[in-house]
Amino acid sequence: MSRIGRMPVAIPAGVTVTIAENNVVTVKGPKGTLERALPTEMTIREEDGHIIVTRPNDLKKMKSLHGLTRTLINNMIHGVTEGYEKVLEINGVGYRAAKQGKKLVLSLGYSHPVEMEDPEGIETVLDGQNKITVKGISKEKVGQYAAEIREKRRPEPYKGKGIKYADEVIRRKVGKTGKK
Repeated sequence: MSRIGRMPVAIPAGVTVTIAENNVVTVKGPKGTLERALPTEMTIREEDGHIIVTRPNDLKKMKSLHGLTRTLINNMIHGVTEGYEKVLEINGVGYRAAKQGKKLVLSLGYSHPVEMEDPEGIETVLDGQNKITVKGISKEKVGQYAAEIREKRRPEPYKGKGIKYADEVIRRKVGKTGKK
């Protein structure tokens, strides 16, 4: 059996989980509400403060959906209680970020500033001019928006200039050497 899929998901206090038809799961918590349609093949039920996911048979597809379904529910519960955040760092001379209302304005060495609008349910917080924290309740949306910001100027391997995740390690390369 799927080791992850078998584990029950505990529902913390202050969180309500509603399972509608076609496996539409709604999770309400102190930080907000998340709704997601999960694979209909799985059986999702609530038993004494826990969510239990079971699969119909042992086909390869069902095994993989089993763990996925359980993890998605767990991520939703974690999101509405604690939320998710990703920290990005900007490295490079003259590279900086600024905030204008809900807009994130990035100066990344292009001839123009790059403007990005915060998506719904996601907020960006600046710590100084070169640290961006992306916060939200949906793990998927936080990760996606952080990846979009990083994509505006990926870190390069020679000087390490660009936007990188705080926990990312950039593989450095040795530059050119002159002929003697």
